[in-house]
Amino acid sequence: MARRRSKKRTHVGATNPETDPVGRALASDPKSMVIRIGAGEVGSSISQLAADVRRVMEPGTASRLKERRGNRLKDYLVMCGPLGVTHMLLFSRSESGNTNLRLAATPRGPTMNFRVEKYSLCKDVQRVQKHPRGGGSEFLTPPLLVMDSFSRPDSDAKSKVPKHLESLATTVFRSLFPPINPQATPLKSVRRVVLLNREKSPADDGTFIVNFRHYAITTRTAGVSKPLRRINAAEKFMTTKTSRQSKMPNLGKLEDIADYMMGGANGDGYMTDATSGSEIDTDAEVEVLDSAPRRVLSAKARQAAEQSGEAEAEREDNVERVGVKLVELGPRMRLRLTKVEEGLCSGKILWHEYVHKSREEVKELEKRWEKRRQEKEARRKEQKANVDRKRAPKEANKKSGDGHDEEGRDEGDEYYSDMDVDEFDSEGLEGDAELQVNEMLEKEDESED
Repeated sequence: MARRRSKKRTHVGATNPETDPVGRALASDPKSMVIRIGAGEVGSSISQLAADVRRVMEPGTASRLKERRGNRLKDYLVMCGPLGVTHMLLFSRSESGNTNLRLAATPRGPTMNFRVEKYSLCKDVQRVQKHPRGGGSEFLTPPLLVMDSFSRPDSDAKSKVPKHLESLATTVFRSLFPPINPQATPLKSVRRVVLLNREKSPADDGTFIVNFRHYAITTRTAGVSKPLRRINAAEKFMTTKTSRQSKMPNLGKLEDIADYMMGGANGDGYMTDATSGSEIDTDAEVEVLDSAPRRVLSAKARQAAEQSGEAEAEREDNVERVGVKLVELGPRMRLRLTKVEEGLCSGKILWHEYVHKSREEVKELEKRWEKRRQEKEARRKEQKANVDRKRAPKEANKKSGDGHDEEGRDEGDEYYSDMDVDEFDSEGLEGDAELQVNEMLEKEDESED
């Protein structure tokens, strides 16, 4: 009798080595959700801006997320835990017409409130480019994050923008994207870069403005003429289903390929970037080791090659000079930090651009927050006790076998959550006046009870 085949490659119990799949988000990578608060009220431009930001955050984001007009922040927050979401980017528009962006770390915060002073969509950026890029394989891997001037050398705890705020902003932005190990990450997987530049103000005016840019990384072989690069590129597209005629250079008016490769009026020289009459490319050039497979030498052969100098010559032959160029993909944003909250879109205000409190006012606010925390804890215990009290008769009926009616089932299966939904502010504009209104509502609820 033939031996039964056991599948060990794709089934449970397979002993295959775990390799990091290139182009897919890992379980340990940060995940984000880009949401429009008030999906039917923000407008088409902000909706498109949110879609463009989702493209920037790929592959670790919910790119097909559909918001509804009736969705609230609580609905998205409940799903952050099961889905492993670590960050939330909330776009909204205030009654005065300002576009706001809240960057929150789940599930406990902090939350950074930005005002989007200026922005340009991806289609606006690509409209002014001669050779736009996008829509290819650049979005299969996370981008490289580059931050500039986030920490000032002259800032301290007493500055208008304190030192701890700069460190907090650096940590929050850095945790948006997965870290890159230069020794283990292949260079071909780094195809995009996100640049965050903090504007330098002439004086310490208390502003924290960040410019957001998104680029695609393109490379070309240095020291090779443009005609030869065009022929190499056309050769790669010959086996694809794309338009072949647009990729091939037009050689119909030439008698020989040498007329195309030789430069000058009389064909008196090999055409390079310097002799072609066009502008010399000023892209940055770096040295990259050739990734082609090579024969591994033994220890004795390697030692003999090092003594004769052949190892250094071979190492120089494997080095290739590559020119790096950035092509902007969009979107562009100019973000102005207005407020930092301790919790997730709620909690104590750690920093505010316009409102400054004295020490006495800060102590008074601490007392009020401590009182609210105690009241919240008491409400939570009372809610849990009520749920347990309603579930007790249901459990007793199940054990006795008498069954249960629909009304008891509905009351027993009441939804319980440890979140205080009243703390969430839909527009990110919570202040002292709104805090007083919430306290008045709480007093009214206690009187009704």
